[in-house]
Formats: sequence, C-alpha cells, structure tokens
Amino acid sequence: MSLGPSWNGTLARWLQKILQPATTEEQLLACVSCLALKGHMMSLPFYQKLHDRYDRSYHKDLRTTTSQYQQEKKRSAIYTHGSTAYSSRSSAAHRQESQAFSRASTAASYLQQGSQAYSLGATEYSLGSEVSRKAASAYDYGYSHGLTDSSLLLEDYSSKLSSKAKRAKKSLLSAEEKENVPSDYMVPIFSGRQAHISGITDTEEERIKEAAAYIAQRNLLASEEGITTSKQSTASRQATASKQAIASRQATASKQATASKQLTASKQSTASKQSMVSKQSTSTLQQEEAFEKKSRKVAIREKAEQLSLRKTLEETEAYHKKLNEDSLLHAPEFTIKPHSHTVWEKENVKLHCSVSGWPEPRLTWYKNQVPINVHANPGKYIIESRYGMHTLEINACDFEDTAQYRASAMNVKGELSAYASVVVKRYKGEFDETCFHAGVSTLPLSFAVTPYGYASKFDIHFDDKFDVSFGREGETMSLGCRVIITPEIKHFQPEIQWYRNGVPVSPSKWVQTHWSGERATLTFSHLNKEDEGLYTIHVRMGEYYEQYSAYVFVRDADAEIEGAPATPLDVMCLDANKDYIIISWKQPAVDGGSPILGYFIDKCEVGTDTWSQCNDIPVKFARFPVTGLIEGRSYIFRVRAVNKNGIGLPSRVSEPVAALDPAEKARLKSRPSAPWTGQIIVTEEEPTEGIVPGPPTDLTVIEATRSYVVLSWKPPGQRGHEGIMYFVEKCEAGTQNWQRVNTELPVKSPRFALFDLAEGKSYSFRVRCANSAGVGEPSEATEVTVVGDKLDIPKPPGKIIPSRNTDTSVVVTWEESKDAKELVGYYIESSVVGSGTWEPCNNNPVKGPRFTCHGLVTGQSYIFRVRAVNAAGLSDYSQDSEAIQVKAAIGGGVSRDVWPDLSDTPGGLTDFQGGMHEASRPTAKKDALLGSKPNKPALPSSSHKLGRTAVSKVSETVQEELTPPPEKAAPKGKTTPSPPYDITCLESFRDSMVLGWKQPEKTGGAEISGYYVNYREVIDGVPGKWKEANIKAVSDQAYKISNLKENMVYQFQVAAMNITGLGEFSAASTSFKCEEWTIAVPGPPHDLKYSEVRKTSLVLHWKPPVYSGRTPVTGYFVDLKEANARDDKWRGLNKAAIKNNYLRVQGLQEGVSYVFRVRAMNQAGVGKPSDLAGPVVAETRPGTREVVVNVDDDGVISLNFECDQMSPNSKFTWSKDYISTEDSPRLEVESKGNKTKMTFKDLGTDDLGIYSCDVTDTDGIASSYLIDEEELKRLLALSQEHKFPIVPVKSELQVEILEKGQVRFWMQAEKLSGNAKVSYIFNDKEIFEGPKYKMHIDRNTGIIEMFMEKLQEEDEGTYTFQLQDGKATGHSTLVLIGDVYKKLQKEAEFQRQEWIRKQGPHFAEYLSWEVTSDCNVLLKCKVANIKKETHIVWYKDEREISVDEKHDFKDGICTLLITEFSKKDAGIYEVILKDDRGKDKSRLKLVDEAFKELMTEVCKRIALSATDLKIQSTAEGIRLYSIVPYYLDDLKVNWSHNGTAIRYSDRVKSGVTGEQIWLQINEPTPNDKGKYVMELFDGKTGHQKTVDLSGQAYEDAYAEFQRLKQAAIAEKNRARVVGGLPDVVTIQEGKALNLTCNVWGDPPPEVSWMKNEKPLASNDHCNLKFEAGKTAFFTITGVGTADSGKYALVVKNKYGTETSDFTVSVFIPEDEARVLQPQTGNKKSK
Repeated sequence: MSLGPSWNGTLARWLQKILQPATTEEQLLACVSCLALKGHMMSLPFYQKLHDRYDRSYHKDLRTTTSQYQQEKKRSAIYTHGSTAYSSRSSAAHRQESQAFSRASTAASYLQQGSQAYSLGATEYSLGSEVSRKAASAYDYGYSHGLTDSSLLLEDYSSKLSSKAKRAKKSLLSAEEKENVPSDYMVPIFSGRQAHISGITDTEEERIKEAAAYIAQRNLLASEEGITTSKQSTASRQATASKQAIASRQATASKQATASKQLTASKQSTASKQSMVSKQSTSTLQQEEAFEKKSRKVAIREKAEQLSLRKTLEETEAYHKKLNEDSLLHAPEFTIKPHSHTVWEKENVKLHCSVSGWPEPRLTWYKNQVPINVHANPGKYIIESRYGMHTLEINACDFEDTAQYRASAMNVKGELSAYASVVVKRYKGEFDETCFHAGVSTLPLSFAVTPYGYASKFDIHFDDKFDVSFGREGETMSLGCRVIITPEIKHFQPEIQWYRNGVPVSPSKWVQTHWSGERATLTFSHLNKEDEGLYTIHVRMGEYYEQYSAYVFVRDADAEIEGAPATPLDVMCLDANKDYIIISWKQPAVDGGSPILGYFIDKCEVGTDTWSQCNDIPVKFARFPVTGLIEGRSYIFRVRAVNKNGIGLPSRVSEPVAALDPAEKARLKSRPSAPWTGQIIVTEEEPTEGIVPGPPTDLTVIEATRSYVVLSWKPPGQRGHEGIMYFVEKCEAGTQNWQRVNTELPVKSPRFALFDLAEGKSYSFRVRCANSAGVGEPSEATEVTVVGDKLDIPKPPGKIIPSRNTDTSVVVTWEESKDAKELVGYYIESSVVGSGTWEPCNNNPVKGPRFTCHGLVTGQSYIFRVRAVNAAGLSDYSQDSEAIQVKAAIGGGVSRDVWPDLSDTPGGLTDFQGGMHEASRPTAKKDALLGSKPNKPALPSSSHKLGRTAVSKVSETVQEELTPPPEKAAPKGKTTPSPPYDITCLESFRDSMVLGWKQPEKTGGAEISGYYVNYREVIDGVPGKWKEANIKAVSDQAYKISNLKENMVYQFQVAAMNITGLGEFSAASTSFKCEEWTIAVPGPPHDLKYSEVRKTSLVLHWKPPVYSGRTPVTGYFVDLKEANARDDKWRGLNKAAIKNNYLRVQGLQEGVSYVFRVRAMNQAGVGKPSDLAGPVVAETRPGTREVVVNVDDDGVISLNFECDQMSPNSKFTWSKDYISTEDSPRLEVESKGNKTKMTFKDLGTDDLGIYSCDVTDTDGIASSYLIDEEELKRLLALSQEHKFPIVPVKSELQVEILEKGQVRFWMQAEKLSGNAKVSYIFNDKEIFEGPKYKMHIDRNTGIIEMFMEKLQEEDEGTYTFQLQDGKATGHSTLVLIGDVYKKLQKEAEFQRQEWIRKQGPHFAEYLSWEVTSDCNVLLKCKVANIKKETHIVWYKDEREISVDEKHDFKDGICTLLITEFSKKDAGIYEVILKDDRGKDKSRLKLVDEAFKELMTEVCKRIALSATDLKIQSTAEGIRLYSIVPYYLDDLKVNWSHNGTAIRYSDRVKSGVTGEQIWLQINEPTPNDKGKYVMELFDGKTGHQKTVDLSGQAYEDAYAEFQRLKQAAIAEKNRARVVGGLPDVVTIQEGKALNLTCNVWGDPPPEVSWMKNEKPLASNDHCNLKFEAGKTAFFTITGVGTADSGKYALVVKNKYGTETSDFTVSVFIPEDEARVLQPQTGNKKSK
C-alpha cells in the first residue's frame, strides 16, 4: 500500500495505544511497514502476480527505507504526528548537512511552538519533498508521488494502490481540455532488473481471490483510520488545527519578521537537539496535554475535518467496490506527439513521441500506411525506444522520403495513432532524374504531357514483351517489356501501371515494380498461387495510352509429404471483433490423390515468430472463426490442408488484423482528430451507476455450418455509459432447458461463434447483457436452427467444349453450375488421351464459363474436365470433354461427330449392330403402362478414366418365392399375369449376360410381385433343355445371369407372378451369344413406359442403359413414328441430347397411334436404339382429370387430384420430376377416398419442378402440374394475398403542390366500401382534422386526401395512410425527410410566391433567346396580366438599353434583337416589367457556358445558311467560295481534298473576306482535281459543303483561269507611260523646253510623238530621243509661239498602245508685247 511515512507514523501510534501499549515505537513502526508492504502486495494488479522477482526487490528497498527512517529519527530527535513535519525532517536528512538540517530544525521548532509547518504550500515542505524524491531511491517509484502535495488525502493514496484507471479520478475538464493535459496515469515500475513481460492473464479463480484480498486490506486500513477515540489521534488533530491557525496568523506578518523568526527557531532547535532526543517521551506527553486544552473553534474544525475524512473514505470505498479488472487497464495515450519536419536533402531527421498506457503499448512506425521495415533498407531507418520515448530516425533524406508518417500504439484497450509529415526540399537548380524512374506512383498526373504541350501525339510500342509465363510456388519471376515512345521528350516519362485480372497491382513485400527509363518490370520475390492471373501493363503518356497482357500460371510447390494436398490460397479476414476473427480461404485445385479431409488454421501474433494451431479437428468449410485472441492485438493467419497422406504446406499468410470491435462504442469511442489524418483517439466515458442493461435486439443466426454457428445481435438501448458484456445461452428444440455457453469468458462484442454443437440437432439461442449493476433479461430466442452446412456444394458444370486456339493452348468453355451460391470459381484439368493422368490447368479459381489452357504439347490430343468451388467445397467433376488435338486454330473446334444432327430419319445416329441382339416383340397393341419409378442416372465419378470400360451394375436383389400353394383358391376377380415380352440383352460379359424385358400387358388385376428367368443353350441351331436362372423372384425388369459359357449361344424366357400365382412363360427369345462387349458407345435404354396420355401429348419414361460404353452416358435422343409407318419415317424429337430419363412429347395428332424409341449417347457417339414403346393412341380418355392447384384462406398451397376410376387396391403416388416424393420433408400428402392432396410446407425455389400423381392398379390414369419460376411467384403472391388480405391500391401515397402553395397528400384505392376507415399517421402518431390538416375520403372513387396550407420545419417526417375495410388492411407511406423534404418545402414556397407574383404584371415565360434565320440573336419573353401603364425596361450588365420601338403587348411577347452577335455582346441581360401593382423581372446570363451555348447555336445557324460552294476563276488560279450572312471567329473552317485535310501553303490558301469564305488554288494542276469539302464546325457538330472540281467543271475553270492569266500578263507587259509628262506646260517664249518621260513595256515599246494629232519628227528645233528603251526625251531649244499646241507621246508594243497627252503654251512677256504692238501698228499704218 503506497502510504506516506507520516501515515505510517500515525498508524504506529494508534497500534501502540490500542493493541500493544507496552510496545516500543520502533517495533510498531516496523509492524506498520510490514503491514503497508503486505497491503502493497495485495493491491498489485492481477497481471503483476507472476513477477515475484520484482516484488522481492521492491520489498527489500522498502525495508531499507524503513531502517533509514528509524536511524534518522533517532539522530534528529524530531518526531511529530503530522505528515508534513516528518516529510521535511526525512528530506533534510538526505541533503547537505548545514542547509537541510537547519530547515528541518526550523520545521521542528515551528511544530513545537504550534507554528505553520502543517500549512499548505509551506516552502520547507516543498523543498524537503523535492530533496527526498531525488535522494531516497525507495521513494523514486512509490512514495515520491505521495509527497508532491502537502494536502494529501485518503482518496489520493487509495487510488495509488495500483495503476490508476482513467475513470478513477473525476475531472471537470472538457474533452478538448483533456487532450492538452498530460496523462497522470502511472505505470507500475519496479526497482529490480528489467525483463520482457510475456503474458498478462491468470486463471479466473486466482484473479478473484486477489481482488478480494486487495479490497479487504484497503477497507481495513480505511476503517481503522476513521477511529478518533485515542489521545494520539486527538493530539494529531489538535496539532493539525494549531499548525493551521499559526500558519494563518503568520501569513499576515511581514517577510522580514518571518525570516527573523525562522532564524531564531533554527538556533533554538540546534541548541536543544540533544536534549530533545533524551526527553522525547516526556515532550510527547506534554504536547498531548497541551493540545487537550483547545478552543471551541479548533474543536469544531477538527470535527468538520473528521466528517469530511469519513465521507471521503466511504465514497472511495463505494467507488472501488465497482472496480473490475478492466479498470486497471488503460488505453494508449500520446503524451508527446511527433511533429512534422521540413528538411533539405541529405539531412537526417528524427521523429519523437511518448506514449502511456497499461499494459505497455506496442508502437509501430508507418510510412504512407505501410509498416517501416528497418531490415529492408539497412542504415536508412533507426527505430529506438528508451525510457518511454520512441524515436524514428531517417538518415540521408531524399525526395522519396517525403511522406506522411504514423506512429501507432496498441494494447488490449485499443489503438491510437499520431501523424507527422516529412517534406524533403531540394536546392534550386538541382534535378533528380531518378524520381522519374521510380515506378508507378512517383510521377504525378500533373507531369503528364498533354497534346497541348510538347507533342501533339505519342506512339507507344512494346518490344521484347513478356509471354505466357509458368512459375512454381516459392520461386522468383520477373515480367518485363521494353516501352518505346515517340517522339521522345527529355525529363518526361510515362505513367506505368500494372494490373492483375483488371485490379491494379500495388508494390508490397511480394511484388515490386521498376521503371528504368525504357524498360518496365514487375518482379515477384516469392511466387504464390494468389499471383496467378492475367497481367496487364498499362502505359500512359499524356492523353495517349497503350497496354499489353499475358497470363501467368503458378504451379504448386513440391509437397514435403508425398501425396499431401496443395496449399490453400487467398487467406483473408471476413469479420473481426474482440472475441473472434472469421478467416476464409479458397480450396486448392490439387488434393494429392486423395480427398481433402479438412483444413487447419494457424495464427501468429504480429511481432512474434510463434505459430499456434487454432483448431484440433480439421474443418471442411472454407470459413472458420478463430477465438481465444487477446483484445487489441494484431494477428496473421495461414491455412494448411490435410488428407489421409498428411498435412500440406501452409498458405501465404494473411494481412494483419486486430482483434478489435469497430461497432463497440459504449466503452471505446472513435473519432478522427483531423479530416485528413484519420487519427483515432480512444476515450472512455464515466460509468453510470445502477443501470441494469436491457435485452439485446435483432438476434439472428448469420452463419451455420456443421462445425460452428455464428450469432449476431444489436446492443440494448438501455445500458448507460458503462461497458457491457454478454452471456449466450442455447436450448435444444422442443425443450426449455437453457444452458449458458460462455460461462468462463464473457463476450464483449455483439457477435459470437458457438462450437461443440451436435450436428443434425436443432437449437434455439438467446443472449443476456451484464454489467456491474447486474445481468439483464434475455433477448428473444432465435428460430430453430439445424446444425449443418447451409451452403451446398455446387453442381458440376456441363457441356465442356474445347476449341483450338494456338499450337500450345486450347480454349475451354462450359455451362456454369446451376443454382450455385457464393460461387468462388472453377478449376480446369486436362489429360492426354489414354494416359489416365489429370493435370490442373489453373491453380487460382477463374470466374466465368471460359478459360484458355496454356502449356499444352503441340499435336497431342487432350480431354478436359471442370469443377466448381465455393466455401462448402468442390463439386464433382464434369463429364469429360471430347478429345481435341492441339494445333493452331483455322476454324476448328469440337467435331461435329459429337453432336449428330437429328433429321427426320435415324440415319444421322450411329447405330451399332455387332454384338447386340434384339428379341422379337409381340405385335399386339399395348396400353399405357404406369407405376414405374424411373431413376436419374448417377453422375460420373472422378475415377472414370478414358479407355476403361465402366460397367453399370444391375441390382440382383431377389425376393422370397411368392407362388401360392396349389390348394389355395385365387382371389376373386384376379388372374395370373400374361407373359412378359421384348426380351433384350442389355449387357454381355465373358461368362454372364444382363437381360431386360417389358412388363406384361395384362397384370391380372394385381401388382406384379416378381419374375422368373429360364435359359437354355443353342448348339448349331438346336436348343437344349431349359434351366432355372433364379430360385427367388427378382423384382426388377432386368437380371444378370452368371456362370454362362463364353462364346455359347443362349435363349431365354421370362414369366411374371402376382398374388394369384405364376403366369405363363414367354416365348423363347432371340439367340444371344455370351461374349465380352467392347464397343465404345452405350447400350440401349430399357423399360420404356409412357403415362399422362392426352390427345396432343404424353410423357415417355425409360431407364438408363446397363452398358454405358467406354465413357459415362451424357444424354438421350428420343425418336417417334406412327405405328403403321415404315422404318424410314422415324424422326427425332430433340436436336440436343437431354439428360433426364423422361420427356414430355408435345404436338401429337389426336387419334393417331405412335411408337417411340430412345438412344443413349456418350463421348464416343450414340448407341443402339431401345425396344419400342407403344403403340399408343394420342387421346384424352373420358373422365380424365388434371391436377389442380389450390390456395386456401390461410395461404396454404396444395396440389389436388381426384380419380373416379379407382379400384379397391388403387393408391395415389406423387412424384417430383418423376421421382417419388414419399420421404420429402418439404411436402405433406393426404389421401382420402378418391381424392388426394399434396401440401407444400414452405413453397420456395427448391420446389420448382414437375409434380405428377399416378393412380396404381388402373388403366394408366395420371396427371402432372408444372411449377416454374413464374408459377412460383404467382402462387406465393396468391398465398400472401389470402393469408393477409390487403386493400388493393390503385395509386400509392403521393404529394403534390397546388397553385397557392398548398400541399395535397393523396392516394387512391381500387375500391372502398361504406365501412372503410382511414387513419392518418405522422411520425408514428395519429393526426386528426383541424386548422392545420383537412381530410377527405371519396368512397366512390377511392380517393383519400389530406391538405396542408404550408410546410414548416416540424412537418418533416413520415406520412402514412392506414386503411381498414373489413378484414382487409392496407397502407401507403411517404417519407419526406432530408433533401426530399427540403425540395418539397422549397417548391411549395416557390408556388406561393409565384401566385403572389402573378397578381401583378409578370412573366408568363421568362427571358430566353433564339437565333433567327438571319443569324441574329433575338431575346424574347412572354408577359401576362398587363395594362396600358405597364412599362418594360431592358438592361445589359446593369446598364439600360435604349429601345427605339415601343412595346404594345398585343401579342404578349417582348423582344430585343441583337444583330451580328459576337463576343462583345456577352453579358447579363435583364428585363423589368412594372406598374402600380408591382413589378417582375427576368434575367438571362449570357456568360461562360451559356454564352458558349448561344455562340454554338449562332455558328450552327451561320453554317446552315452558308451557300453551296462555288467555283470562280481568277488570274492567279481557281477560287472555291461560299457566302455566309456574316463570319465569326468561333466558326472553325476546315477544308479537305478527296478526304484528306488540305495542307496550306503559298499555292493553296484559305481565308475569309467579308462574308465570303474561300479557298484559293494558285496555278492549278491536274492533281488539284477532285472533291472539295468545306466543313464549318460550330463547336459541337460539323456542317459540310462540297463541290466537285473535276471533269468539265475543272476544264471550264482552268480555261477561264488561262484566259484571265493571259489578260493579266498582257495588262502587265503592255507599253505604258510610267510618268514624267505634265498635263500642261506653260513656257516663256525663247526659253528651252526639256521634257523627260519614263516608259515601260515587255518587249520594250516603240516611241513616237504627235503634235496636234500629226506625227512629229525630230529636227534641230525639236529634238526627240529614246534611250535604253525606257526614257524618252522631248527638247525644244528656243520656244516660239508656233510651238504652242497639243502634243502626244505614243508608246507601242505587241501587247498594246498607250498615248500620253500634254499641252504646251508659249507666252510673250508684257514688256516685249508693248514694244511690239506700236511697231506693228506703225507697219500697218504704213
């Protein structure tokens, strides 16, 4: 018991005074220490009991501490009753002599003077306690925690008796505050040497005893402390009160005074130290007397403290009474969580964390949810755990170390994780190319190159590809191929992903991926059969990808024991909780040559290497619940198969799984601490006192096998917050003797697996809940459950068809198993024809009816077989397939000989005559024979081998001879039967033969009881004497006659007998030779009978052939012909072989007589036909009745038949699929008189089939009834309707919103009577008509209505209309919760607002757009309820648009036309309608996607309005063009020529000019002929315009082009005046005129001059020059008035002539003119 030293002193004084007054204090103190030691031992948790070595060391330290205390006590001579004084003195003894002793002396003097040494928070106490914790090793682990607070109460040390459970200390902190407070949970620590603790549990009895001792010891000390009658106890309280009072007074004094008093007390204590030691007893007595003189105030305080202490003791004791073992345990809790780091490359990083919990949690480090393996990367990771601090060190960080790291701590109480991220940064400029070669997940998707990046297209090719691969378990394998990508882009690599059977392959310890930059590989470090499958490599580069696939086969490893089975595969966990884990696996394909007897399951705790077997007896079912696990720990599992030869190798281990219950939320609550981390924090809730849990609910049997039964239930609603346990009880059916199953170990999870149940017996189960308050009431018992496998082994597949594939593989297809449940897949086996050895083609079950078998030998012939597998086991093998030779397919497959065509003639069927003989058949007409019991052929076993003759044995059962004595008269009206006929040899051996015959046509009015057979030898055609073949009558119509002579010819005769006597023997049969049959095809079926003869149909029955040939019979063919028709009129009734031994023949003609025969088929072919059945006339005899189905008022379904032609000995015989149902547990037959009824106990899918009823001792009276899936559904629905009649509903409950926002609930019944009643239910409460609800029922129409004015928040829920109309009931429910209700409420509010809106001007149709025929955009809306004063205003982007025309609203349509719509017109358009009654607005957003949609429509309309392509010739070439209303950039134009996109160049150009879209072809050539297509892409679709530029169209265009080209050339090269001549030249007389003119022409032109339209020649006065063919000169040296006039320059070459005119005007200066005029006048005057 972890008591402080002061408490030990107090207890010693109490014992000294009460028990042994004469005992010294030292002896009592030693006694107290021993008592405390014993209490501590008893208070240890149950899981520490085994560690005695720790306890011995602990006790030794305790004794050492006690002795040190006594020595120190004597030396210091200070002894007090208070714990604080002792603590200070004990602490001072372990410090430096001066300071520690002075402080101890000060404390002692204070105590003697009634000072404050006992007060809370005293400096002396706190310092002394700290020194004591550091110095005394005995207190390091137990006592120091008791001295950390001077206000230590009993509740503190009582809770420290053992490891403190989290619930032991109450807290007022919130959940968020608790997370930030370090855990005060103390892990018990021992001072002995450290050792690994393994195992933490003990037997239940020892734990109970130890817990009882612990509680008793604690209660003893607690109760003793409560006694206050002793003087020592009184003195202690007085000292406590005195010290508290002094401490209160000293608190008001100044610091200087306090220091002075302490110094004085210290000196006094030093001086009187020795005297106090010698007078210790006297001082103590004096103190006791002084303390008795106390004040009333001190007495009251002591009394209050006493009451408080007693109350604390009582509360602590009451609380600890409820403690169980679980309260000693503590879930993991991180006191220090790892922190995230960002580091540079090549630096080291450390992650630290600290975890508390008991038992000590195991901590595992994860990187991106994958456990870190320090051995896989030596030196990379260092994981350490020292003194509770866990460290993960990552050395030389690189870019790959950037990840999320998780520290997972786990013990039996739960699991807790803490997360930290490490980001590794790279220096700028560095580029690590290895990050692009790391495999699948290193390159993010954002690195993928898109077509808009470096390349527009990538071509991906595979080279050096992996092929179909074969490996063996345990080996290594590598798949790889070279990936070639063009164009190659540096630093960018493809995304590579591997798949197995379509599922991505993730790197693990079994498989690794690698990408070297040009080669991708997938490496298997240890092959397992789970690795078998189709592997695909998927390479993606940008938006382009390619993939390649090949199959990988994994064969079984060699068995350590010869003949042992192979390893199971796919071991996984199906369900996990605290009490068990269900493991499942797949059965292996190879059983080692003998059937697998079962499987052993092994488990191993994660972190250990010890495997333990979970089951003592092998289990056959491929699922098993493993129990006996420790809660919270993780396990891995493996499975081994066993047969009679031994145990096979173990399977691959499963993934680790923890024994935790995720559904248990009462004691452990899980919540993620952050949305992205997934961290789980485990907390416990405070216990709720006094609540006995209620019964569990929904108890069901979720799985039942012959080995175990699994129960599941839901926890009770009433259980408080305390954890609950469960007790499971069982009871055998028919008794009330309930037995508890789990008496030793309570169940903690709401699921449980029961073992040790007797197979075949029926049980019921129930569950009780229990907690500390008691055991609750039991749950409702389950239905009776029969112990046995509920899952049936699947049926074998059918129709195995192989077909050629390659020269080493064959494709095998089959029909899947019928009615197979939980099918896992199929195993395929192959065998070389004639070898008898079968080899598996796959070791991992494949799903689907098709598989490619690889690894076959070219040219060999193989046969195949398939079987299905589920958890119950493997099915029987299918029938062997037809042999097929392995070679490459050219269109081969299964030979047509296997499936012969059945034509109207039997020639298509193989008919073997050799070795088989047929007896003659009577020609008399026979009636329908009844009373037979045909049996279905047995499925072939796995022992059937090709090449071995499988002989079907005929029963040789005999009966006692029933021949009546001759003197006894025959029964009245009965005679002996007529002779049998059609004696046939069914099978022949060297010394025996099997005969078959037909039942006599006349039975003599009684049932045939047996047959006798005689035989005789026939030598050279001469028959011998008859001999008896059987002494006792045989009951079957077949008999094996033994001890015959080989190669001898025999004849046979048969006689039948009944109760009357033995009938006549038949005529001698045809001679048969006794020899061994070796034919491959089967023999003939026998015992053909027919029943249920009607005018158009009958049922034909037969028995399988006795001789099946070399392989089992796979089916039958039935032929028929008219009785009088020739043999070439036989026709087949079934084109495909049927497997049943019966056939309903349809389509007969009434009144026609028919005969039938049957032939059997196996893999070798079709055998000899049977004897004929018939003739029988197709007619329905008078009085024939049919089976009638009936469903009574209680819903019971039955088949009924009635017969009016029964004889006294007639009986009704029921059969299903023509097999007797006499012992069927699902049916009950009741016959009375001429009526019979067969009742179904629980009609289900197992009852599908044909049910027939035969009446014995009649002329073939029988009838049948078919129950197929549709009929089953109809009958079950009818049964339900009769059992629970319902009111037919025409329309289910619906809800609709009315115009004003009202809500109408309504439904309609088919019909309602006047007494019909309706209850209206809302959320399980009935509602009635009132202000809120209005109800109405129209019984004429069946309409039921309920109206509500408005939907509010409280109206969310479930609405139900319950109908009651007499016995019939009905209801209809409508659930209005969540988004459905919100949507309805929103719609109702919308309708209400709409109604309010429509009271004024409003929009009947909101704003929308359309594209007109002119390719313009028209915005329009429809308005209503308007008047003259109503105004309409248009806005774009909140700016008003001015509209020229005024709306008159005559048509109610308002429009806004936008011409030549383009991007500038994008925006938000709004129209507002308003007048004095209100306003309404409509908004149309033409932005983003809406704008794109409109532009697409505009472009589409422009494209549709484009004209057809036209051809136009130009001087440059030929132009193709189309005219559009206007052109937009969003309209993409593409041109193609003869189906190929045109590559534009300088010769071929495309463009848009105004409204013309054109393609210009310069200098066209014949290669430009062809069909041209102009595609206008509007954003979604392309619109094409075509023109054919070939033939005459091309010739005409080309000719026009040549013409225009020549005209252009002429225009270009013709003679012309380039420039230089003015229009008018004005010059003064006498001046020189110089004009220069540039001319051009090719060839150079000829130049001539004209004056006044007359040629002008060059002379001295007028000089005309023409130089270099380019420049013409016009010079007049002295201009005179005669030179005035109109001149012209004429240039001319072969392409044309051009004239340039100019005018020369010569003027005379004014002075000269005046001089000349007088002279002239003078001359004239003369």
